[in-house]
Amino acid sequence: MLLKDKVAIITGAASARGIGRATAEIFARQGARVVILDLDESAARDAAAALGEGHLGLAANVADQGQVQRAVAAVLEHYGHIDVLINNAGITQPLKILDIGHSDYDKVLDVSLRGTLLMSQAVIPSMRARKSGSIVCMSSVSAQRGGGIFGGPHYSAAKAGVLGLARAMARELGPDSVRVNSIAPGLIQTDITGGLMQDERRHAIIDGIPLGRLGQAQDVGNAALFLASDLSSYLTGITLDVNGGMLIH
Repeated sequence: MLLKDKVAIITGAASARGIGRATAEIFARQGARVVILDLDESAARDAAAALGEGHLGLAANVADQGQVQRAVAAVLEHYGHIDVLINNAGITQPLKILDIGHSDYDKVLDVSLRGTLLMSQAVIPSMRARKSGSIVCMSSVSAQRGGGIFGGPHYSAAKAGVLGLARAMARELGPDSVRVNSIAPGLIQTDITGGLMQDERRHAIIDGIPLGRLGQAQDVGNAALFLASDLSSYLTGITLDVNGGMLIH
């Protein structure tokens, strides 16, 4: 098993049809002890219980430093160490540039970008002390192609910020043997994108994907498994595209 005895935190992983949940299920099958971190404590606990014994569900708003620090402290108290962090939590809004208000901007940037920073800051001391760790940051093809799919420009900006932050962390943490990489999913069928999948754009979108299908949450989870495991031990600072060829660059 690729993650035997590893402790992995996955943020935003309580949603049944989300990328985080699919990643949690894959990690559990590969031997990891999974911590599901979500806003909804009950949902997080239920999701962790569904994985089997030995997993943990905790509540935290990733944009709140105090909640993040308390959650990570609870994980360290329970397991003693943290091997993997998947910065998956994020929200999107399909707004046009002139429709983005101050609160819209703050909401999207806080979860995707600030949340990635705060969660990473919370686990880094433990990883540094053990000279081992893998942080995976969830970006988006929207950051690479300038939106135009589902999220608004502020979503693209947040996800582009995630790429820059991850690369900078990779450079800084490399000497401590802590790896930081990003995943840029294309259009994935999840609860968030479910509405879009039913409209008239569906076939046009698929026509633009060389592999001829929309992505599944498991496709992204498998990429996260690769980056979390020792299979990618000499990779840091990379962006792994999981988009079926939607964007080839």
